Amino acid sequence: MSSKKRNWKPQTALVHGGTLRSQFGETSEAMYLTQGYVYQTAQAAEARFKGEEPGFIYSRYANPTVDMFEKRMCALEGAEDARATASGMAAVTAALLCSVKAGDHIVAARALFGSCRWVVETLAPRYGIEATLVDGTDIASWEKAVKPNTKLFFLESPTNPTLEVVDISAVASLANSIGARLVVDNVFATPLQQKPLQLGAHIVVYSATKHIDGQGRCLGGVILSDKKWIDENLHDYFRHTGPSLSPFNAWTLLKGLETLPVRVRQQTESAGKIADFLAEQPQIARVIYPGRADHPQADIVKKQMSGGSTLICLDVKGGKQAAFALQNALDIVLISNNLGDAKSLITHPATTTHKNLSDEARAELGIGPGTLRLSVGLEDTDDLLEDVAQALKAAK
Repeated sequence: MSSKKRNWKPQTALVHGGTLRSQFGETSEAMYLTQGYVYQTAQAAEARFKGEEPGFIYSRYANPTVDMFEKRMCALEGAEDARATASGMAAVTAALLCSVKAGDHIVAARALFGSCRWVVETLAPRYGIEATLVDGTDIASWEKAVKPNTKLFFLESPTNPTLEVVDISAVASLANSIGARLVVDNVFATPLQQKPLQLGAHIVVYSATKHIDGQGRCLGGVILSDKKWIDENLHDYFRHTGPSLSPFNAWTLLKGLETLPVRVRQQTESAGKIADFLAEQPQIARVIYPGRADHPQADIVKKQMSGGSTLICLDVKGGKQAAFALQNALDIVLISNNLGDAKSLITHPATTTHKNLSDEARAELGIGPGTLRLSVGLEDTDDLLEDVAQALKAAK
């Protein structure tokens, strides 16, 4: 590849970045469905295992198709290195656990996806790792939670499902001041609308299952950071615990990356219009959308995000019964706990993604019985507005 690739705009990097071509000169990236690799001599095998010669050893460690996906994500994110994983939660878990050991302390924003909270609150303490949850929007809460053994900060922004936005630069600065590292789950913003590494974060994770695939086809995840951290922390953990991404899924995600800018742009535009419409409806008690001036952290959104979101959080008056009635009355929008899809999806967090949290924990996060999370897809915006309007009328 030409050295000019470092100057490519995202749209170009997402089509060409990291491409490897075989002797056949294929246009589309090749799918290397292989577990292992052969060596010309025993000496070559020895040299490759010693790291003295480049090359692939075993697809649990690395694979040509997966390598292309990792390199393309690095080009988009501005990261030195990456490891692709079997799912978004595999990425989160690996990024956290490879960074700490028994006796260390994690500080995390309390507004996390349910499974992420389980890893922090339940899994980590089983291995002697302390954890403290804080109000991620209040930097003073982060400062107060710091202990002598604090080694890692973790947050997602915007958050799932209430779309809180955390000041990444402020948290990263605090992490640097105590010698800790900051992990940011950037799924809701996508790598196009927020750059955590540029804001000071040390590690970025994605569920590639969401916008990166964007068409409901496969699972995947990715961890991005500087090469030194990956070599010293993630490499051995990844190699020996085996959360690797399959070559087939990596190829699918490569195809998804080619259209990511087009999809996210359309979805964000539609989401903004739908959010504005919902905000005017008497049946809706609250709308939270990062592109609106009334967002609780609108000043931070303006500072660190280049776009709004494909997600909308709304509270329906009448609680669970009204929220269920609205979902059931939708025609185009489908009920599903996934997000970032070409199809518009809606879910009720209290009974799905965050059902394992206590009522008190959900209330603390702003998740009520009438809270819904709408993921806007690629359907015509007017059709979506009509669908939401008729569903509100039917639910009433």
